[in-house]
Amino acid sequence: MNEESKIIVEEVDGVEAPPKARVDAVETAHETPRETMERKRDYLDGFLNQKPATAAQGEPGGDVYEGVIDALKEIFDPEIPVNIYDLGLIYGVDITEGGHAVVTMTLTTPHCPVAESMPAEVELRVGAVPGVGDVEVNLVWDPPWDPAKMSDEAKLELGML
Repeated sequence: MNEESKIIVEEVDGVEAPPKARVDAVETAHETPRETMERKRDYLDGFLNQKPATAAQGEPGGDVYEGVIDALKEIFDPEIPVNIYDLGLIYGVDITEGGHAVVTMTLTTPHCPVAESMPAEVELRVGAVPGVGDVEVNLVWDPPWDPAKMSDEAKLELGML
């Protein structure tokens, strides 16, 4: 440990270029040199040219479904500065082929002051989404809402993270 390590500096005028990589053509008894040198089919061609599968209109990722979710994110609880979707008040969104939307939701408490007006507002906003015909809003109390159902964004907004 007490030994000193010495650093030696060597100055050079130039360095030889490293040899280039070469692939020697190996002929087998049944292949000609041209067959061995041709580029083989790239295994990624099919994968790279494949188009992504599109989601159906009423399924997550579909235009109508995402439009309904965006509409729900525009509705805010009057007592809490967070939208009802991020609060976890929306339990489910189902959309049929005919554009019939069924939204299952709850409220923070059964005695919520907006218990009568909130489902009507959800019905109105979801009904305005292009591609949605009829809207049915089911207000349920089981399972009861609790703060654990909130998204991380909502918890951050309310200072719970």
